[in-house]
Amino acid sequence: MGAEADPSSPDALRTGVENRKPAGRRRRFRTGRLHILACQIALLLGILALWQLGLTLGWLKPYVYGTPLGVIKSFAEHIADGTLLRHFWVTGQEVVMGFVIGCGFGSFAGLLLWLSPLWAKILHPYMIALNGVPKIALAPLIIVWFGLGMESKVAIAAIITFIVAFLQAYKGTQQVDPDLIRLMKSLGATPWQTFRKIVVPGSVPWIVSALRLNVGFALIGAVVGEYISAEEGLGYMVYYAGQLYDLNTVWVGILSLMIMALILEAVVARIEQFLDMEV
Repeated sequence: MGAEADPSSPDALRTGVENRKPAGRRRRFRTGRLHILACQIALLLGILALWQLGLTLGWLKPYVYGTPLGVIKSFAEHIADGTLLRHFWVTGQEVVMGFVIGCGFGSFAGLLLWLSPLWAKILHPYMIALNGVPKIALAPLIIVWFGLGMESKVAIAAIITFIVAFLQAYKGTQQVDPDLIRLMKSLGATPWQTFRKIVVPGSVPWIVSALRLNVGFALIGAVVGEYISAEEGLGYMVYYAGQLYDLNTVWVGILSLMIMALILEAVVARIEQFLDMEV
């Protein structure tokens, strides 16, 4: 049998320190996350406490701002009778379908435009015009084109997110290092090979940025469509409750939309991690 290693030797000490480093980093990471979570919860509780204090002291009127306890009660009632989950499911479908369709086709079209500089020049003024138009202004037209059902809400979310994804993806292709493109040409690469190997990977940060922007735009598109014409969905729930001055239910709808946005943002973060590993 070989001689046992001396635990006090420099090599053994160095190995022990290196083995402890990952565990120490993990502990610090977990502690940091817990600290941030505690601060976030404390901030929320502080806002609720100030809200309730304002109502108690008469600074805020319950019929104008609602009440924290009323919101909690309304939240529980809408969950118990299933209406909140139904509205959440309807809006969730509209948002996800619009987001996927708009971001998918928009990013693809924006990237492909790099292959045709002529078409890029032809479409340039239209891209500027689309970027300048408030996207929500298209909602009434889309309702007329697609009808009053879920299709129109999906279409609003898809068209709005398409515009953002298209413009961001095309901008990404214009930010690719031109030296890399020239290098690929000098090596005899075809435009398609340059596109796949250089342009697409170089545009990924811009595409991810469009995904993050479009989380909000997809929600806005679906909710605006529900405001204009719907019988289900969180937008309809907020609008109908507002007409009845039921502000506690309005807050329930708004908080549900915030929860949906957080879920979508978490999904986009996972997509970003996946793309970072693949590229």
